[in-house]
Amino acid sequence: MKNFKRTLVTTALPYANGPVHIGHLAGVYVPADIYVRYLRLKGEDVIMIGGSDEHGVPITIKAKAEGVTPQDIVDRYHKIIKDSFEELGISFDIYSRTTTDLHSETASEFFRRLYDKGEFVEKTSMQLYDEKANQFLADRYVTGECPHCHNLNAYGDQCEKCGTSLNATDLINPKSAITGNTPVLRETKHWYLPLDKWQEKLSHWILEEHKEWRPNVYGQCKSWLDLGLQPRAVSRDLDWGVPVPVEGAEGKVLYVWFDAPIGYISNTKELLPDTWEKYWKDPETRIINFIGKDNIVFHCIVFPAMLMAYGDNYQLPDNVPSNEFLNLEGDKISTSRNWAIWLHEYLRDLPGKQDVLRYVLTANAPEAKDNDFTWRDFQARNNSELVAILGNFVNRAIVLTHKYFNGVVPALGEIQDIDRAALDELATIKTALSENLDGFHFREALKEAMNIARLGNKYLQDAEPWKVAKTDMKRVETILNVALQICANIEVAFAPFLPFMAEKLAKILKITDNNWDMLGKSDIIAAGTQLEQPELLFEKIEDETIQYQLDRLERIKKENVIKNFKPEPVAETIDIETFAKADLRVGTVLDCQKVKKAKKLLQFSIDDGTGEPRTILSGIAEHYDPATLVGKQVVYIANLAPRTICGIVSNGMILSAVNADGSLTVISPSAQSTPGAKIG
Repeated sequence: MKNFKRTLVTTALPYANGPVHIGHLAGVYVPADIYVRYLRLKGEDVIMIGGSDEHGVPITIKAKAEGVTPQDIVDRYHKIIKDSFEELGISFDIYSRTTTDLHSETASEFFRRLYDKGEFVEKTSMQLYDEKANQFLADRYVTGECPHCHNLNAYGDQCEKCGTSLNATDLINPKSAITGNTPVLRETKHWYLPLDKWQEKLSHWILEEHKEWRPNVYGQCKSWLDLGLQPRAVSRDLDWGVPVPVEGAEGKVLYVWFDAPIGYISNTKELLPDTWEKYWKDPETRIINFIGKDNIVFHCIVFPAMLMAYGDNYQLPDNVPSNEFLNLEGDKISTSRNWAIWLHEYLRDLPGKQDVLRYVLTANAPEAKDNDFTWRDFQARNNSELVAILGNFVNRAIVLTHKYFNGVVPALGEIQDIDRAALDELATIKTALSENLDGFHFREALKEAMNIARLGNKYLQDAEPWKVAKTDMKRVETILNVALQICANIEVAFAPFLPFMAEKLAKILKITDNNWDMLGKSDIIAAGTQLEQPELLFEKIEDETIQYQLDRLERIKKENVIKNFKPEPVAETIDIETFAKADLRVGTVLDCQKVKKAKKLLQFSIDDGTGEPRTILSGIAEHYDPATLVGKQVVYIANLAPRTICGIVSNGMILSAVNADGSLTVISPSAQSTPGAKIG
């Protein structure tokens, strides 16, 4: 692999129409932060560039829905995102935004250079136009019936039910999301980047020069290239965004996919106004783009094509590590359904547990395939790994040092085989840990770091200093020196993964000069060092804390069912004479019991006003405790033909409503009625 003088790390720009969630963190920001912290520990020249993506249609839709300006929306969410990243310890060198003047100037200049070089193709096309709103409709402003699965609420760019990518003109019975009107087709002009012009160069660069890329990245790029690249529009009819900087482009802005990646450049300019070019144009700079699965094509094909078209020695990314998707409790994370764990809410609900989230997301990282986050696994990993393995070992080593030597690091005496084996294994773990980090295998790297804690626990258990102390304190000195050196190795190894824990441990161990070269060494802490008092690095997470989060998700699930409820189609029309044949009555429940060997049946005894109880069977046993129905008044069909079920004759049908979540509600009069009273 080529040696580079410096590294530029970029992270996909989160969209500023909402906060970030654990899917974003697992896919992009936690692995990027681990990698950057690792390079910094190695003493390398590295910068990490991030920022909010603040243009595009979803932001304007949200602004209209709330009756505020798009700027109000992006200001709100940019602050939430930036603050929550900082609290989680995502160590950007700069986290900026695409609504700055510098970004607008940079994006405009980029477009203008390509325009002046003749790199765009100008095309006219027919697009949907809302005559009432007096504007062209971007894809997300159009809804209608999906031509593939016939979902009635598909968007103009994608059907969220079947996942098919669409054009707004593909929709059946399209409607404007602004006014509800049926849009018409009108001609409009836009500029297109001819990706096909760069097909050969892109194919060679990706398929021949970067076979080391992750299979999901390489495979998706190959699929696009095999199909043949097509020109892609770089402008949009919209009033929110960077205006297209040419005459005749009034009312048009740069398409957000063209605008956003230029944010990496403008943010670098903002950070390093005098030296930014060496991070973008020097061949000795290595550029790494950390992105999510849904951004692969933009970062591996579209943005590189833009840089190729621009020229001026812009360097292409050396690697584009992209994870698959993280699901939540077995279901796909969805911002529109609020099915997510939002970072700012996590930080509020579980204060001081940033490292626990970082650990679990890394341990479950969807690096090769989609993976699942569950709150029970979160609890188990904290309690059985962070508390019981890592925290337990460190605490024992420091407590024993305080017990036997008043917290002063003892000298290393005569080395025995058990000591040498433990210290030799540290060097082996360092090699495996470094190789995994260099190869962007963060899950495996975390396992290697945890192996140091496992090694420490085994070493203490085998060496048994609490027993040796009865006969040989010199031997205890050596054992605890070795144990403390393992603690120091834990501090270094976990610094990229769990920075808050590492900082706390460094303070206890009095480690002030932290670097990757220390890892694997057995003399990190000098004998005679006075340790701070022991402090628990992690605490057990109780069931109540987890149940609170599970209950929250259950509420969201029910809210989504109700929100998306669509009534069953109305049955075939009947005349009044037919309806009048159904004799609906009110009865009072005298008794109600479950029917033996019938999971769904309840047996009602109804006072119908005749003096003789009426027996009715109803399939609602899964929805009601029969005892709660006694004394309740219900509506039933009195003239239904008798039917024998499970050997019991049922005379009628109790009416229930089927709710959005599948539950049943027995129909009752709003006020007490006379048993047998007819409904009409």
